[in-house]
Amino acid sequence: MDPMEEIRQTFFQECEEQLGELETGLLNMQAGNQSADTVNAVFRAVHSIKGGAGIFGLDELVKFAHTFETTLDSVRCGRMVATSGVMLILLRAADVLADLVHAARENTTLKPEQTKSLIEEFTKLNIEPTETSSPLANVSVTQTSLLVPLHPHNWKITFCPHPELYVKANEPALLLRDLRRLGEVEVVLDTSRLPELHQMDPDGAYLSWTILLQSECDEASVRDVFEFVEGDCDLNIMAMIVEADNPEEPPEFFDGFEFFVSNNVELPPALAASEKPEIIVKIDNLTTKPDPTATATIRVDLERVDRMIDLVGELVINEAMLSQRVLEAGIVRASGVAVALEELEHLTREIQDSVMAIRAQPVRSVFQRMPRLVREVAAQTGKQVRLLTEGESTEVDKTVIERIADPLTHMIRNAIDHGLETPEVRQASGKPVEGTVRLAALHRSGRIVVEVADDGAGINRNRVKAKAIENHLINADATLSDEEIDNLIFMPGFSTASTVTDISGRGVGMDVVRRSVQALGGRITISSRPGLGSTFTLSLPLTLAVLDGMVVNAAAHTLIVPLGAILETLQPRAQDVHPLDRQMSVLSLRGGYVPMLDVALALGYRSEAIDPTKSVALLVECEGGSQSVLLFDTIQGQRQVVIKSLEANYRAVPGIAAATVMGDGRVALILDVDSIVSTSRLELPRVEMMCAADTLMEAS
Repeated sequence: MDPMEEIRQTFFQECEEQLGELETGLLNMQAGNQSADTVNAVFRAVHSIKGGAGIFGLDELVKFAHTFETTLDSVRCGRMVATSGVMLILLRAADVLADLVHAARENTTLKPEQTKSLIEEFTKLNIEPTETSSPLANVSVTQTSLLVPLHPHNWKITFCPHPELYVKANEPALLLRDLRRLGEVEVVLDTSRLPELHQMDPDGAYLSWTILLQSECDEASVRDVFEFVEGDCDLNIMAMIVEADNPEEPPEFFDGFEFFVSNNVELPPALAASEKPEIIVKIDNLTTKPDPTATATIRVDLERVDRMIDLVGELVINEAMLSQRVLEAGIVRASGVAVALEELEHLTREIQDSVMAIRAQPVRSVFQRMPRLVREVAAQTGKQVRLLTEGESTEVDKTVIERIADPLTHMIRNAIDHGLETPEVRQASGKPVEGTVRLAALHRSGRIVVEVADDGAGINRNRVKAKAIENHLINADATLSDEEIDNLIFMPGFSTASTVTDISGRGVGMDVVRRSVQALGGRITISSRPGLGSTFTLSLPLTLAVLDGMVVNAAAHTLIVPLGAILETLQPRAQDVHPLDRQMSVLSLRGGYVPMLDVALALGYRSEAIDPTKSVALLVECEGGSQSVLLFDTIQGQRQVVIKSLEANYRAVPGIAAATVMGDGRVALILDVDSIVSTSRLELPRVEMMCAADTLMEAS
């Protein structure tokens, strides 16, 4: 790859991070947190994007970012109050800035009106700096002396910009004012390098500054001010350590101190007349030391990480094969070989966990896309919506993050468009005019749970059932529980929307959402209370690469049941088994009845149902919270397995989620619990199951 193109891609990756920080900071400001740290973080994000864009000649991006930055500068200077109206403009500006970054990345352009209207609004806010409110208005400037007396926390800073600093649209005046926020400053402007007018290069840099800062801050805080320009200037930061309570009286002297004199600096008479001027002030030239609390990071291509994960997966499989060979050889557990193999197993597990952690990322990257979506849909529907997010730091595999973005987008659009009532209806029912949509993520039982909740009207079950009857999805005399009625919205093409909109309808496309979640090995459930709102809960695996499962046998075939779906193991008793027909029975369990399913029969491994009392049962929880009992011949035990895609090596098979390679080299199929339970019996001949396993064996 061309080195410049590689740098360009890195810039856009950093832009994505900065845009995320910008969105988060603006939302915090909108929520009332307008502290200096928050405003400065927002300002730095825009400033960083502008500086990088200047390097690559992205003029439109630089121009808009500069206007945006000027607005934010007025806010942090106190010249403008960030009212709710101003915050709406800033949030819209963040959206346009993101569009400009995307357009620059794709080498396209935005329509001029997309930026022109916002620039006009900025102008109306009268945020452009005036002569009386310049960035240096609060900075004391002197051409003759530095600040004396010196105190324990004084810093002498020399700052000489290079031409590149100005090319990147940076402004020294803003840097000087940022120093003023750290404490008392005095500034000396050095114009000695300024040439005659006819010799001046318009692109040159001739000015430099010497600043004395009196502050309690440390060196790292001072360097933070110059963080984005340190490579484009000559910067020297020195600590000046001495105490002098009275500037007219020299301080007590200490051996080893050196006297510092700068051009055009006049000392107080008492110091100037001292017989030992060389020991008055000590100046330490400090070198930059790495922050021990900082976390070092590197950027690695995702393909390399995926390749490493694949290799670790193969390592796990081979370790399992080796264990199987040792077991078959009859080597006793106390032998040196068995002990070394056990240590290898623990080490392999640690390597696998560490490698999987590399791909783990916070769901923040997905959550940060939603505020803009909420604003756009709210504007289209004329509703007032507030988005609340929780658990943004919850980590999950990057592949899962990428694939849940579309389902979450659709669900949030539905929640706003047809979940929340209009402001008039909400006010009439005694609710706040502003509706709330909550997006939360958390870890639970080794899985990630994502919730999308709204405080709207909830699901109208009478309407849902009537629509299902009208569409011939259920019989008119069908008796359904509330949970079953709610799940009707996942039927293909089902909708209760009275009018078709270009946004969404509660239920429109929800079958697609369900299939997307199931494709990830997840489940989606609904909880709705009429008049109070609805909650959609997605339960997803933390990773798509490995799986903790229970190894079981069904008619001489080895299967894997995902451990997250298993509630408990059972040994059915004859008095608890109640047959319904020749092949279907229910199990009496804790005062209720749970349907039983012979998995080998459902998969076509045998033609006659197994005797439940001679089998081992697994109580599993299915989508929607319902429970079922799966019958198997025997259980081998719990094991972590490497997931192999069945679709990539063969094709999709009903009731089967994926496959894995066992320690003996044979392929075991991983059950799709929800699918196999919902269909009760799969019309899938045994020969196809064997063909799928054989095909995957050849591919591995």
